[in-house]
Amino acid sequence: MEQLWANRAASAETAITQRHLRRLWWLPGTQLGVVAWPATGRDRRFGTWHYWWQAHLLDCLVDAELRDPQPERLTRINRQIRSHRLRNIGKWTNDYYDDMAWLALALERSERLTGVGRPKALSTLADELFSAWVPEDGGGIPWRRQDQFFNAPANGPAGIFLARYDRLRRAEQMADWLDATLIDPETHLVFDGIKAGSLVRAQYTYCQGVVLGLETELAVRTGDPVHAHRVHRLVAAVAEHMAPGGVIKGAGGGDGGLFNAILARYLAWVALNLPEATGTDGDASREARDTARTLVLDSARSAWDHRQVVDGLPLFGPFWDRAAELPRAGGQQAQFVAGAVNASEIPERDLSVQLSGWMLMEAAHTLTDEEENPA
Repeated sequence: MEQLWANRAASAETAITQRHLRRLWWLPGTQLGVVAWPATGRDRRFGTWHYWWQAHLLDCLVDAELRDPQPERLTRINRQIRSHRLRNIGKWTNDYYDDMAWLALALERSERLTGVGRPKALSTLADELFSAWVPEDGGGIPWRRQDQFFNAPANGPAGIFLARYDRLRRAEQMADWLDATLIDPETHLVFDGIKAGSLVRAQYTYCQGVVLGLETELAVRTGDPVHAHRVHRLVAAVAEHMAPGGVIKGAGGGDGGLFNAILARYLAWVALNLPEATGTDGDASREARDTARTLVLDSARSAWDHRQVVDGLPLFGPFWDRAAELPRAGGQQAQFVAGAVNASEIPERDLSVQLSGWMLMEAAHTLTDEEENPA
């Protein structure tokens, strides 16, 4: 079984490598992911820049290196990191705290797990995320600079990173803020955020994922059972409300193409790392780990079964419980609107959707690998 999922993850990686990875502006020693396939000339010139999609591409490269260490992949990881800064006009930062948190997470994992890193970049991003905390304004950290929208997609990944980067107390404050402010008392799911004191009541899969990741990280690092209890509650809520038929629900293309895989990544993290406990807490932890594992593996089986195959390689759909559609050149492409990227006319065209399929295959592989798996 382990080899089956290793092969599927490797096929997903090869599909991304062949269809999307290109030199940045044809410069030697560079590489980024072209945001669409089939691509326009503008895409191939990297005229379109989706910072956080590239961060998840780096994270997937790290996943692949852990699965199957290869010198050439370390080269790709290094090129991806170098090119991210170059395409971002020589900076690691931008105006969106959620973007910066995703890059920080990917860079930290790369440095810790593969040895390819940028310590100064991590320090810069840590300072940005730590200093953005503004409880006097109702937060949390905001979604972006000079904004009063405090949301789970910024605070969750920032909290995970800060916990891993020796800013544990701030990570605990963020988890407590999320729990006190954004948990739906009826479903126990995570609301999107709060703006001007009013809840933004949308409930997205990736909001659940980042909170699960943060609470599991804190359960491991602090030993405080409150964090495990929050994980138990949220895993059960996800199983009841976010996975019809046992398959994590999709959110289309564009930015939404990454939402379901982010939940899958952190469900796998729960399954592998939620600490053991005794008594009823032990039973609850085992149930949460088992449920998380089942959700990831059932979603991965469904996504694989519903894939298309192009030149022998998989092409995934945004909804893992229905057949993927072959994208084509032409038609409406993903567009950046009001701080978010909308989907292409055929969502399968978007790099985000294909990254999600790859991320899911890597998550499934970790759950069938008998050896201990890192974060």
